[in-house]
Amino acid sequence: MNHDTQATLHKSAYITQKSRIKKLALSGMLVALTVSLSGFSIPIGASRCFPIQHLVNVLAGIFLGPVYGVLTAFCTSFIRNLMGTGSLLAFPGSMIGAFLSAYLFQKTGKLLLSCLGEITGTGILGALLSYPLAVFFMGKDVAVFFFVVPFLLSTVCGTLMAAALFEVLRRLGLVSYLHRLMNE
Repeated sequence: MNHDTQATLHKSAYITQKSRIKKLALSGMLVALTVSLSGFSIPIGASRCFPIQHLVNVLAGIFLGPVYGVLTAFCTSFIRNLMGTGSLLAFPGSMIGAFLSAYLFQKTGKLLLSCLGEITGTGILGALLSYPLAVFFMGKDVAVFFFVVPFLLSTVCGTLMAAALFEVLRRLGLVSYLHRLMNE
């Protein structure tokens, strides 16, 4: 291996490590933001919508990708459970939604598919996977589809907020800047 090839490999490894550190830092900031704003809710009919986790799932998926997006959702759910402000039901919904949102954005670059990934992952798949958690670990006696409507209301609200924020960032030229910043 010649000197130029070694220098290129060393520079590439340095950039990769630097990118990981930036993604970890942004992930930590998003976790802190989500935990601190987790009490924010919007009344919708007889229920309350807690949209911040869903907003962050979409943004983390777009800017961080699937691995860091899921880790962000997991850490948020974990910290909220430790603080007594969350429940076990936060894990499946937030993590599946974050993964699908990030994966679909990574594969297509389309905001709409990222949003649909969050809505499908959290609102439907996460809600359905919450049923066994509720029954076997929390002692709740609920129907299989019991969580779908409230999860969907919350995720649609948060996802719409994320889409609006993304559009503002895009118009300001910050989306491409943040992508470059995260990957250099």
